[in-house]
Amino acid sequence: MSWTEEKVKKLKELWGKGNTASQIAEIIGGISRNAVIGKAHRLNLSAKIKTRSINTNQSQKSYQYNNKVKSGKGRRSKFKSLIIEKDFEPENPKQLEELDDNSCKWPIGHPNEKSFYFCGRTSLKDFSYCKLHLLYAYQPKGKKEDTNEKEDIQEYIEKKIQTG
Repeated sequence: MSWTEEKVKKLKELWGKGNTASQIAEIIGGISRNAVIGKAHRLNLSAKIKTRSINTNQSQKSYQYNNKVKSGKGRRSKFKSLIIEKDFEPENPKQLEELDDNSCKWPIGHPNEKSFYFCGRTSLKDFSYCKLHLLYAYQPKGKKEDTNEKEDIQEYIEKKIQTG
């Protein structure tokens, strides 16, 4: 497919009106969406898509913010509730064949070692891990100002593992 002057002119016109690459390809005919995007890029046409994504991102952010405010309990507080509860049951070492749906499947050691086993504690509903290993597997999203808190959590988990 070759770009004729007429097709290029039509592309510029439709692009300026805010049509999508798919719509432009359909209107011009005989070209793909990717061909339209490539030609628009080579012609240095404005990246009109950014203005669209900014509007959608703003509406999504406000929606997410409103939902977080309404729910009251964020991701971080869910993990904190697990840390507050410090009474982890003792490990119940199990081999692969002994695991069931209610066993923690956190591997301990390296699979090539004779001493390799799985944690075996009672796993939480809808998860594969116990409370302790859930803290490892699903760490809360950290921010730079939360680094001290995150380090405290890691130290606490290390102590629990050593004593467990």
